[in-house]
Amino acid sequence: METQNYFFGVDVSKETLDIAILKSGEVLHERKVDNQVRAIRKFLKECRKSFGITSDQMIFCMEHTGIYNYVLLEELHKMKARTCLEPAVQIKQSQGLARGKNDRIDARRIAHYAYKNREELRFWRPQRTIIQKLQALLALRDRLIKTRVQLETPLEESIGFIDPEIAKSMKAASKATLKGIDQDLDRLEKEISQLIGKDDNLRQQFTQATSVPGIGKVTALHMIVATGEFERIKEAKQFACYSGVAPFEHTSGTSIRGRTRVSRMANMTMKKLLHMAAMSAIQSCQELREFYLRKVAEGKNKMSVINAVRNKLIARVFACIHNQRLYQKTYQHALA
Repeated sequence: METQNYFFGVDVSKETLDIAILKSGEVLHERKVDNQVRAIRKFLKECRKSFGITSDQMIFCMEHTGIYNYVLLEELHKMKARTCLEPAVQIKQSQGLARGKNDRIDARRIAHYAYKNREELRFWRPQRTIIQKLQALLALRDRLIKTRVQLETPLEESIGFIDPEIAKSMKAASKATLKGIDQDLDRLEKEISQLIGKDDNLRQQFTQATSVPGIGKVTALHMIVATGEFERIKEAKQFACYSGVAPFEHTSGTSIRGRTRVSRMANMTMKKLLHMAAMSAIQSCQELREFYLRKVAEGKNKMSVINAVRNKLIARVFACIHNQRLYQKTYQHALA
């Protein structure tokens, strides 16, 4: 029954957790807790003892704040409490015009969001350990590449504009660092390959995804992580939305007739990877190249056509995963 559920809104920060508990839409209790295992366990024990709340009556809701969530999520998973992680922008937009902001107020708003949307909440499930490790390695890889670009680009751009001796000195000063980054990247690539090789499901999905022309190693792995091995996000259209490549109509009545466009609320890393995959597919896949040239010749906007290619790639990857097969240009069903 609805009255048996207690909704915990949690505002997460590095040091503390601000928690508001709702029952039947009314604030029952508020507390600030240290973001540490011992403090979290003590708080959960008090909830069960003081309020008689059992684990199956608890529904926790919090914004996705990356690593700061991990300690609390681990403890909630151990006690089998239902938990949902929501994008901060989704909680904010659901509340309309809001005045005032602090951690205590935010915890209340998150709890009210969970209570108001209790019928539509999607509960979080932890990724397998190997996928968590893969996610961490991919994030580290991205940071190393960004660091290398930040060092290399100014050096290349300065050639011809500053004294050659100064340019030579700058290049020599960063040589060891750049070499170290390249070595670290090589080690990461090997470790990622080893992860793929020792897990059957990961290896199978990786092989199926990369069989699609244009989908490379990094794009495939990011798709596997982002979709939770194609379990958290199961539909191509849903993933297109998540990646910011799904076109949405922009019209209203007779006065607003905006062009169809994609949303800016997206995983920008995934969107960038899909863009590069589409550009590669246009070059390497004759079918998609002909599609691109034909649509551009018809007067279509180039970026709109590239976006259509991105959606085609997503659809093909999801089809391969769902049908447990490699990509085939002309697919014949096994029963045909």
